[in-house]
Amino acid sequence: MTSPFLNVEGLVKHYQQPRTLAERLMGKPQRIVHAVNGVSFHLARGETLGLIGESGCGKSTLGRSVLRLHEPSAGKVQFDGLDVTSLAHADMIRLRARMQIIFQDPYASLNPRKTVRDIVTLPLAIQGQTDVAARNEQVQSMLRRVGLRPDQFDRYPHQFSGGQRQRVGIARALVSRPALVVCDEPVSALDVSIKAQILELLAELRAEFSLTYLFISHDIGVVAYLADRIAVMYLGEIVETGPTREVMRSPQHPYTQALMSAVPRVSAAGRSQRIVLKGDLPSPLAPPSGCKFHTRCPHAMPRCAEQAPPPMTRPDSDGHQVTCWLHQEAC
Repeated sequence: MTSPFLNVEGLVKHYQQPRTLAERLMGKPQRIVHAVNGVSFHLARGETLGLIGESGCGKSTLGRSVLRLHEPSAGKVQFDGLDVTSLAHADMIRLRARMQIIFQDPYASLNPRKTVRDIVTLPLAIQGQTDVAARNEQVQSMLRRVGLRPDQFDRYPHQFSGGQRQRVGIARALVSRPALVVCDEPVSALDVSIKAQILELLAELRAEFSLTYLFISHDIGVVAYLADRIAVMYLGEIVETGPTREVMRSPQHPYTQALMSAVPRVSAAGRSQRIVLKGDLPSPLAPPSGCKFHTRCPHAMPRCAEQAPPPMTRPDSDGHQVTCWLHQEAC
């Protein structure tokens, strides 16, 4: 069996919460934000993994920790045989040509003082490409490929629409010809019609440049369109993962079932009863013990509050895993 192109094992990212003056005077300990807690997953070359979950569950933190834009607190990330988490700073800069990110907000992710040409040229300059003519041709070719006209190359970000700005962000991510791209909710800030165009563009670019995507979104419909497999995240942990069709057709974890029940259906026959979860997402400052979902789960048992379930692979499935005690006997 060949090793995964991207392999993440036990990734942890915690942040120290700054203490107020009163907390320092009272000698209270510093609180820890448990953003990502022991997440493991893998990606094959050319595959797209869709990562879904509620806002605040740690999706974006996970994606940025994989790229070491946020330094992991623990765990290991292996990319094409390299241990990313142990690389020195200079080696990491060179590796970034092969690992890129498309940010969520096209308004905040582009420097307003730089032209589009300068923005897309910067990754090549950082990588030390000194042939100006070749660099300019590469930049212009990528800008044309994402749908921008030559007369737009020397404009500034404020002169573009949201969809056009996201095209610039895509061009910036792909101009260095990466192999892995983390797509951090790249269409969530766009109108519906523009969203469809950007998704189609991302699908075309994946096939054209043999890209591997980690696609982060809270929109299940968007993920189902683009992803080969789905991973469902709740409060810093992955609770279910499997092939897209299998997870969409037969969600197993109670949290995944609740997410799927909220997806609009065209036909009445395909509609399921809406599952309304009780309570709010717990604070990552004080996550629940045991299964993190037990405080909102309609099927919670005493064991759920005491012991965290391990990932369990469902029999007769193509790697469909669920982290829930309800499936202990079936798995």
